[in-house]
Amino acid sequence: MKFVDEALIKVQAGKGGSGCMSFRREKYIPKGGPDGGDGGDGGSVFLVAKDGLNTLIDFRYTRNFKAQNGQQGSSANCTGAGGEDLVLQVPVGTTVLDQDSGEVLGDLTEIDQRLRVAQCGFHGLGNARYKSSTNRAPRQTSPGQEGEMRALRLELKVLADVGLLGLPNAGKSTFIRAVSAARPKVADYPFTTLVPNLGVVGMSAEKSFVIADIPGLIEGASDGAGLGIRFLKHLTRTRLLLHMVDMLPIDGACAADNAVVIERELESFSAMLYSGQRWLVLNKLDLVPADEVEARCQEVVRRLDWKGPVFRMSGLMSDGTKALCAAIMDSIDDQRQREQASPELLEEQELWRECVQAEARTRIDELADARRRQRAEAQAGEAGAEDDDDDGVEVVYAE
Repeated sequence: MKFVDEALIKVQAGKGGSGCMSFRREKYIPKGGPDGGDGGDGGSVFLVAKDGLNTLIDFRYTRNFKAQNGQQGSSANCTGAGGEDLVLQVPVGTTVLDQDSGEVLGDLTEIDQRLRVAQCGFHGLGNARYKSSTNRAPRQTSPGQEGEMRALRLELKVLADVGLLGLPNAGKSTFIRAVSAARPKVADYPFTTLVPNLGVVGMSAEKSFVIADIPGLIEGASDGAGLGIRFLKHLTRTRLLLHMVDMLPIDGACAADNAVVIERELESFSAMLYSGQRWLVLNKLDLVPADEVEARCQEVVRRLDWKGPVFRMSGLMSDGTKALCAAIMDSIDDQRQREQASPELLEEQELWRECVQAEARTRIDELADARRRQRAEAQAGEAGAEDDDDDGVEVVYAE
């Protein structure tokens, strides 16, 4: 199935049914009075987070959704039937934004969580509602209200505790295969990973965490090069980032230079995400000659001026992976305990994640606008070149 993490849709709630104007007409009841009933409410539009969905592909081709209208009231004080609500299923981790205002309407992060995105139109009143001691035969009714209409932007971000960051072929997918049951594609060429992958790492019967692997970053990613910049937003929900460095790149490049490139691209994409918790993981040490391991590792740490935790491992040989996973689990448990003990800290973390997501969203929108401008300029240039084909050509007419 194709992975789609963004979709633009339009939703419209149902219109309320109009009230009925009717008078009671029965034998031997010459003045029955008004008996027009109210209309029914229209249907609202809801989004509900469902387990088992991992893409927004259902909204790529079907983009207009409308709830059922309420029915008109009828005589004998009968109320019209209400319109049925429209419920759209989305993956857990979907953020819903108003396309016109940019307002975040909600974040569906729990299974079966519901969000109303379009309010139904309320019913109109029948003429029986307007009777009074001075108005025995009212002839006024009210129409049903129009349902709310909205253009929505859906953004899917995977829910994970840990995110993997690095160049293509840094060993991120191999690491997930080594520590979880996930089986992402692994090969010896760049951009083997084209979509985010999730792996659940079980440390015991009661303890586990989720790792997210995204396509690798390359130099210039913050300006739109490669694939990774599009998927970096999936790391904005994580508690911890692992910067994975290939210590013996297949192209012969310097591992320290590659590490500096990733750090620079991350900071250019989101300064707030760059300021979050991040660990350095030096991978593929089984390929490095034993007498060069220490020098190469120290060179990477020195070039990055790294002050945080540093781990050495080989994902393919599963050497050092258990120690890394144990340290991750301890860090996550410590964060959860501190958040439970201090609600203020939990609110602060949630606010930080919201700010990171907003910053990432703004950056991605800027890149999308820049691409559209470039395409428009290129098309305009091609059209101008076609119009100017005869420029500079001397035409000689035969006598």
